[in-house]
Amino acid sequence: MGITGFVATTGQTLNISDAYNEPKFDSKCDEQTGFRTKQMLCMPIRNANGTIVGVSLLVNKIDGVAFNKNDEEMFEAFAIFCGLGITNTHMYENACRAVAKQRVALETLSYHATASQEEALRLKKMSIPSNTELGLAKFSFNELRFTEDDMLIAGIRMFHELDFFNKFRINYETMCRWLLSVRKNYRNVTYHNWKHAFSVSQTMFAILKTGQLCNVISDLECMALLVACFCHDLDHRGTNNKYQIMTESSLAQLYSTSVMEHHHFDQCIMILNSKGCEIFNNLSPEDYSQVTRLVEHAILSTDLAVYFKSRGDFFNLVKSKDCDWCDEENREILRGMLMTACDVSAISKPWEVQKEVAELVSGEFFEQGDLERKLNVEPEDMMNREKHHLLPKMQVSFIDAICLPIYKALTIGFEKLYPLKKGTEENRENWLKEGRKVGISGLKEKGVTDEKDVDESEATSSSKH
Repeated sequence: MGITGFVATTGQTLNISDAYNEPKFDSKCDEQTGFRTKQMLCMPIRNANGTIVGVSLLVNKIDGVAFNKNDEEMFEAFAIFCGLGITNTHMYENACRAVAKQRVALETLSYHATASQEEALRLKKMSIPSNTELGLAKFSFNELRFTEDDMLIAGIRMFHELDFFNKFRINYETMCRWLLSVRKNYRNVTYHNWKHAFSVSQTMFAILKTGQLCNVISDLECMALLVACFCHDLDHRGTNNKYQIMTESSLAQLYSTSVMEHHHFDQCIMILNSKGCEIFNNLSPEDYSQVTRLVEHAILSTDLAVYFKSRGDFFNLVKSKDCDWCDEENREILRGMLMTACDVSAISKPWEVQKEVAELVSGEFFEQGDLERKLNVEPEDMMNREKHHLLPKMQVSFIDAICLPIYKALTIGFEKLYPLKKGTEENRENWLKEGRKVGISGLKEKGVTDEKDVDESEATSSSKH
């Protein structure tokens, strides 16, 4: 076994003053090399868990005397250092392997998550109707009549109409593949699906073009907002943040706040970094970094918890006559409010559209409520299919708490956005009529006139996420 074998096996430290008088010493090495071993100091090397991972050995002290206690203490410090070094090396190697595995997993995921080049070529060959033919600039636009291909073509028209292909040198085929990949990464859930993403994007387009907000914010900001709208609910599972936290899902363990919104952004970046989908690739490094930050902020702004934190500042801004929209902080608040305005814009659409969309939203909520019941949790009214008859009352509350305050504020600052406010007010009246038909009591006949009148707890319970 020898000296080192004994120490490695037992974990004991050996301090030997005369090697040839030590029974454990094997002199074969000396005989083969002509070296004469005299003194020896041998001790184990342990990792952070105390497991022996090696042995350190000192031979023949220079002055010829035996190793003393001080030598042992110094050598023990060296052994500890060696143990830490070995542990860190193993950790680094494991980390490198983990990164490699993650890279392979992401490459595999990216391959299956992105649309094929053949699909992109098919879309590339399609003719793109004009903005007028599609009616994209109208706030009353009805996306429900559009097919899957219609929405893809209309999406490309939005980028054409805002001249993003020229301004940011976006390859046309790359845009086709990116848009197809975005659509592919929306799940077939009842409401938060590709059609909802397209609807939100169309409203943003109308805000930028008809509402002329493209004259207030930069081209890069406009593109970031449109991209964010298309991507803002990527891989939505049909359940909200509260459900993710309640079930301690993997997503909830990844993100401490805005759980789904952080996931939507991560999916967005994955697609943008996938081969053939890099629509930002021709931007300068500075613009690339900026547009990525803008997209992140925009997507996270769709969490209504974020909206409630910022809207008071926005209301004050639009009421002040000397608001400076050249100020970056002011524009950041504005961009966040525009995302919320687009996200809930179905409430401002023509009545037949609004009514159908409301049924889709409530249907998805009821599906979550069914899941909650399986967990022995009594769902809130908005998630409880047994309370479906209260939908008109819940819609009126949603309008008063979330929709009308933001649309009223936007109209104060930008009068061309008035159709959003007008459509919402008309639908409030329509929901009141629906409520009266079924005999719902407690309907608020008068809407919110000031943001201070909003019951935030009621508004939060009406949130989409």
